[in-house]
Amino acid sequence: MHPVNPDLSAGEGPHLWLVRHGETEWSRLGRHTGLTDVPLTVLGREQALAVGRALAGRSFAAVWSSPLSRALETARIAGFADRVETTDDLLEWDYGADEGRTTAEIRTDRPGWTIWTDGPRDGESATEVEARVDRVIERARRTPGDSLCFAHGHVLRVLAARWLGLRAADGRLLALSTATISILGWERETPVVERWNDPCEEAPGQPR
Repeated sequence: MHPVNPDLSAGEGPHLWLVRHGETEWSRLGRHTGLTDVPLTVLGREQALAVGRALAGRSFAAVWSSPLSRALETARIAGFADRVETTDDLLEWDYGADEGRTTAEIRTDRPGWTIWTDGPRDGESATEVEARVDRVIERARRTPGDSLCFAHGHVLRVLAARWLGLRAADGRLLALSTATISILGWERETPVVERWNDPCEEAPGQPR
């Protein structure tokens, strides 16, 4: 493992804000949604509006999104349509042959399976996902100001683990719901999680 170095001259660096997209039909059903372009549900669009209200008035030096519609539409509905930039580095984990299947379904032929310990069949490796999110982190740390990312559950959990200098598999410790806001920041020169899996105050369908 090669940790991503903060490379700070002194004190804190820029913060990286993370938003997981709003609800889709597949996320509601627990189906692994990698590169399949599943749209937001009506509830997911309402959640995206709530994300926008939660972020209103905040200033970001850069706004990035996965090009998949569920993330990009969340960014646009939330009020960032005029400045969001897409990057393939924020695509969800490619689940290969496990695309669209639930964990229970996968475990019928692979008992005890998890994405974190076993990876997907014929899909993307954890090392490949790490390489993608490491590029996002390096870019964010070089940006003169806070950055905002709209993306997906598993890739954002890997990103957070890598921000802390951990392995992709350590993302298993960071549950992440749809339409939530998280902040990766600093305690002096040490990368930390400042806020995690925080539902927007007015987001419908969110647990309190």
